[in-house]
Amino acid sequence: MRQDPAVVPGPPPQTRNELQAWVREHLDLPPGAEAALLTAIDAVFTRHERLWQESKQEAIQALSAGFADKMARVKTELSAKDATVSSISHYFEALVADLTDKSHRDPKTKLMNFSRFTEQLESFLALEQRGRWCAVGLVDITGFKWYNDALGHSVGDQIIERVAALLREQVRSDDLLAQERLTPRATDEEHRSKDLHARFGGDEFCFLIPDLAECHQAHSVGERFREAVERYDWTLEDRRLSVQPVHVDVGVVCLWLGSVANRRFIARRLAADLIQRADKLMYEAKGERASHIYLLRAQINNGTLAEMNDDDPPALESAEV
Repeated sequence: MRQDPAVVPGPPPQTRNELQAWVREHLDLPPGAEAALLTAIDAVFTRHERLWQESKQEAIQALSAGFADKMARVKTELSAKDATVSSISHYFEALVADLTDKSHRDPKTKLMNFSRFTEQLESFLALEQRGRWCAVGLVDITGFKWYNDALGHSVGDQIIERVAALLREQVRSDDLLAQERLTPRATDEEHRSKDLHARFGGDEFCFLIPDLAECHQAHSVGERFREAVERYDWTLEDRRLSVQPVHVDVGVVCLWLGSVANRRFIARRLAADLIQRADKLMYEAKGERASHIYLLRAQINNGTLAEMNDDDPPALESAEV
């Protein structure tokens, strides 16, 4: 399981080699970007070492010559150089944080990208011990190709960005809907710091509801997503959208979590199965214009995802390890 970039274990890097190793270990950068960053780091360290050596030599010469005024100037220069090095350090800290965040975000919508979403879903399934039900949902913009073809790609991009914003606004504070769990023991305040909505790709989005008391609540959340999109005044984006306002289709798989021991070693496969089932339900919802939402109840049975009928009780297992 990948460590979250916001919580880096161990002491911070103290040397050039440690910083270079930290970059390679914690940043998933393309080879070119990584090489450029390491080259920049090396250049900063080299220049700092040279400036420091020059400063020391100047100080020795000033002491030897007994020039008090030059000593004062050297002290001022050293302070300025230390301030510069400190500024450079803060710059690289901000740069690393920005690059890490960008590697996890979809550039168009600023939502979590699908790769990061699956990592967080796998982590949740492998570690979560407190919940009863969770739900994974996929959202698709109905007939999106028409908007691109009839109104142009710029309008299509506006629609995608607005749907992403509307979905993000539907977070429920009481059940931490779509909140990224930073660590298994993170506080509620930390839970609320980042979202767990994601862009699946194209005009599709996905979300996780991590803790539900009853399965039917997942349908209510999906319905709120759908209604938020339908209530929005799409003419604010483009007047031509009055002819065909935007709608979405939603597929949701509601999973009985059961014992964490039954999930821990199959978390990756289970996450993929949940997303695949939700994707299938979403496309089935396209054939039912009345609701646009399909919901499936499921539980883990002998290491596989098994569908449950509406009247089937969940397996009576402890949610503890």
